[in-house]
Amino acid sequence: MAGHTARPQAQPVLLSAGLRDALQGWLRHLAALEGAADLTVQAYRADVAGFLEFLQRHHGEAMGSGRLADLGPSDMRAWMAEARGRGLSSRSLARALSAVKSFTRWLGSREGFEATAILSARNPRFEARLPRPLSIEGAQTMIDSVGDDARSDWIAARDTAVVTVLYGCGLRISEALGLTGAEATLPEALRIRGKGGKERLVPVIPAARQAVARYVSLCPFPVADEADAPLFRGAKGGGLNPRLISGVMARTRMALGLPATATPHALRHSFATHLLAAGGDLRTIQELLGHASLSTTQGYTAIDTARLMDVYEKAHPRA
Repeated sequence: MAGHTARPQAQPVLLSAGLRDALQGWLRHLAALEGAADLTVQAYRADVAGFLEFLQRHHGEAMGSGRLADLGPSDMRAWMAEARGRGLSSRSLARALSAVKSFTRWLGSREGFEATAILSARNPRFEARLPRPLSIEGAQTMIDSVGDDARSDWIAARDTAVVTVLYGCGLRISEALGLTGAEATLPEALRIRGKGGKERLVPVIPAARQAVARYVSLCPFPVADEADAPLFRGAKGGGLNPRLISGVMARTRMALGLPATATPHALRHSFATHLLAAGGDLRTIQELLGHASLSTTQGYTAIDTARLMDVYEKAHPRA
């Protein structure tokens, strides 16, 4: 476009061999010992590499890992200011800082230093996003319709079973797809290992048991005979990829005219919100969801209040 001046782009900086090796070692640690998902590892790689590259540009020289201990608060402020200048949101910057702290803590414990300026840096403030649940009718319609376009009856039953478990038990998609053949006949309560290895007991509603039983009866693979293998299988018999469930829900919500927020994770939020609306208490919902902090669960109070105020605004007589 005439008259348009392109903004200069920062040139990429090659990390020193020591920092590059340290970063790779930390990422392997995340994947192997902490079970971090591939997307999480990729995001953390970009966050920490960006931070380290900034430091080398900022100081005009290659940096060894020991230099991290010598950083001061001004270095952290400069990095954050540069990130905000690139348009990074407060939420994304908070995630990047969390990754940088995790990497620095890991490296410091291995090499015997403590990078006080990094570890004491404060997160930028941001307004927490409230979950976006479906209505009760929307959740039920999703369950009833998610298998409509499946290419076989067993895949339709599988997709319906997964979505029913997400909504009926309030599971994360990773938790639902982590179920094994040992749960082919769902018990009255599932023992779920969630984030951080924390275990919780989740009651199983009859609709979820029935949906899974139908899937197991139609599945061409012997899921009930393989206690350690995934319960939910892909078309070729391997573990079901979560992207397939996200995709089928996306197509279903488009067909039904549901909002773009009707995702697998929204079903978990819907589970909690509908329990709260029915009189459930926050402590119980916290336990069912496996939230480490009650403040995380309290977001649902705001959702329910917003819903009630909407009803009030529509029903209240006005002069």
